[in-house]
Amino acid sequence: MASLDLMAEAKKIEPEIIAFRRDLHANPELSYMENRTAKVVAERLRDLGIEVKTNIGGTTGVLGILRGGNAGKVIGLRADMDALPVTEEVDLPFKSINQGVMHSCGHDTHVAMLMGAAEILSKHREEISGTVKFFFQPAEEDGGRGGAKPMIEAGVMENPKVDYVFGLHIGGEYDSGTFGVRPGPFMAAPDAFRIRIIGKGGHGSRPHETIDPIFVSAQLIVALQGISSRIINPVKPFVVSVCSIHSGTKDNIIPDDALLLGTIRTMDERTRRLAKKSVSQITRAVCNGFNAKYELSFKEDAYPVTYNNEKVTQKVIEILKTIKGTKTSLIDVKLGAEDFSRFLQKAPGTFYYIGTRNEKKGCIYPNHSSKFKVDEDVLKFGAVSLAKLALEFGKS
Repeated sequence: MASLDLMAEAKKIEPEIIAFRRDLHANPELSYMENRTAKVVAERLRDLGIEVKTNIGGTTGVLGILRGGNAGKVIGLRADMDALPVTEEVDLPFKSINQGVMHSCGHDTHVAMLMGAAEILSKHREEISGTVKFFFQPAEEDGGRGGAKPMIEAGVMENPKVDYVFGLHIGGEYDSGTFGVRPGPFMAAPDAFRIRIIGKGGHGSRPHETIDPIFVSAQLIVALQGISSRIINPVKPFVVSVCSIHSGTKDNIIPDDALLLGTIRTMDERTRRLAKKSVSQITRAVCNGFNAKYELSFKEDAYPVTYNNEKVTQKVIEILKTIKGTKTSLIDVKLGAEDFSRFLQKAPGTFYYIGTRNEKKGCIYPNHSSKFKVDEDVLKFGAVSLAKLALEFGKS
């Protein structure tokens, strides 16, 4: 096995990896609706001679199991499958055919890279130590229950029990071919909130006769920013953002209510609890001060902090450094969120990034942008990294 040239193997199947990714990109599906994606994933795994289970956890989740020819550890490798409600503005031959839906976070590449790793490993199953489980997961973008939790509850981390688990994400902010890794707390817990401010509508020329929910919303948004500057320790990574306001119908009508949607991002549970408590207290105080009523709720079951096991991640860094044509960098904490964090609560492992930024190819926009574009040259590197981690940790 030591003589196996993984990069040479990946280059042989690179056209397949790219074609598979392009098919997924043209046919994106939203969270919990990844039916076509799950079908083509399951079919491809079966073609590779990998044991397949579908409809995991009552969702579109797919589990592939590859049993090696030698005793060893059980390794879990995960790719998420869902797309975003974004209208694609990139003119590609394989542009999304589903109006208003786009793989603008790169989950199509995650599936393709993991499938590439599965193909490489399936050709050498007799030489593999241990067992490799391939998790093709729905609904990472959901932010609440997500797709990892139902798969875990369905038992994918057991029978046989997973010893180590790894996940990879494409990153538009990092240079093409660069692996970005960080041990310890890496990505945030996301707490989405919904605030409905209930006022009293009326004519825009007589605001004194109303309780203006738009005015109250403006005061509340300003007040919420004080959490980061005056309540949370300034050395703690923290964000509170109101990202959506819906209210009103006409220029001279003060509406009855306003709806605010926002997010809190924290890196530890104590700060998380304090932040949510502060949002509640400030909302109550501002609304009471202007005689408005309110309804406040937080999205249930939000993802935990993504925590990379320090010892495992140090070994991952050393392994990634051996992949020719790439470089490995220690990157900063990210306040994005990931339900891969749930897998990391069940087994030690690492979540890492591979960059796709390439100005010459126009790959300059960040994930979630309607103009997000991927440098497909990096797909072979991602496939090699996942296969290499499965091989190295399988025999550890």
